[in-house]
Amino acid sequence: MGDTLVLCYHAVSETWPADLSIRPADLERQLSRLIARGYRGVTFSEAVAGPAAGRRLAVTFDDAYRSVHRDALPVLDRLGLPATVFVPTAHVGSEEPMSWPGIDRWLSGPHEAELICMDRGQLEGLAGSGWEVGAHTHTHPHLTRLDKAELVAELERPRQLLEEWLGRPCRSLAYPYGDFSAATAAAAREAGYDAAATLDGSLPSTDRLRWPRVGVYHDEPEWRLRLKMAPLARRAGLGRLRHPLAARR
Repeated sequence: MGDTLVLCYHAVSETWPADLSIRPADLERQLSRLIARGYRGVTFSEAVAGPAAGRRLAVTFDDAYRSVHRDALPVLDRLGLPATVFVPTAHVGSEEPMSWPGIDRWLSGPHEAELICMDRGQLEGLAGSGWEVGAHTHTHPHLTRLDKAELVAELERPRQLLEEWLGRPCRSLAYPYGDFSAATAAAAREAGYDAAATLDGSLPSTDRLRWPRVGVYHDEPEWRLRLKMAPLARRAGLGRLRHPLAARR
């Protein structure tokens, strides 16, 4: 029987103590342990493509922080794992820090630079390394709070931009804050996405546009991570246990 585990990370930094950031050594230890347990790496789209035998691991990163290119890519390369990064396209290439509820508290401080998004060259480099580059909307809003026209724009614009920049189809999406509804899932399908990631943590559903991920956050104790990632715990719904910030994102 197979098991597909999709993890959700954000930033990777030696020094940033944000809930959404983990140290490179922690990332490497967590992923190495899963590889030792028999998981093999796939992209997010590969993970949701259908049932498969064995254990599959999809590593995803939301928000496209530059630290992912700087600190996560070397770790994934050493481990021989692909990954998927979900990009809020309005911020690509800007030297201004990204800002929305949950990360805006780090503005105007010593860690403000951690909020800068990747540029096009970095995204192209990841795609060339075998990573999947998916959309994280255009401006990172709560999709369930938008009217129809705003929702369509937030979903269609990033797909168009990423396809233009990278010269390949963009068919995957991560809902900002893990916030979605039946209406947003339907809109994602209409916008051309084949798969969309939530922040749920339970076992995969049959709906590719409501695919659960297990969030991993700063300095989580080992027992908690093992619980969230265990197939039996996810089947029981305990995979929904996550860092308190996830509820605010």
